[in-house]
Amino acid sequence: MPANTPDPSLLLQELQALEVELHHPGVRCSAERLEQLLHPDFHEVGRSGRRYERTTIVRFLAAQTAHPEVEPGEFAVALLGGSCALLTYRSAHRQADGSLGHHTHRASIWIRGSAGWQLRYHQGTPAAEAWP
Repeated sequence: MPANTPDPSLLLQELQALEVELHHPGVRCSAERLEQLLHPDFHEVGRSGRRYERTTIVRFLAAQTAHPEVEPGEFAVALLGGSCALLTYRSAHRQADGSLGHHTHRASIWIRGSAGWQLRYHQGTPAAEAWP
């Protein structure tokens, strides 16, 4: 492994922690932290199939007062280059009755620059079946 190539298990831990941080209501309420985590050219294709730009996402998430409880799992990472990685995982929302709903396959492209790892692209696709 070249000297500047991140250790895959450490990279997975780091990117998983950053991704999960975006699920946390305290972070979503902070436009400042969102702007640190989201690359200036960030955009997303949501679970709905709609495309969202960075400014729309920051404004929307920072304004939220209630957030779904996100249950993520099955994280995997692939290094696409020395400073670019693909993080994939599944997520679901914890419903009021305790069940899981809105099962989604997720993919995030993270770019490492002078500001550290930043989310450059994110996509959510409805899952065909639920996961435990």
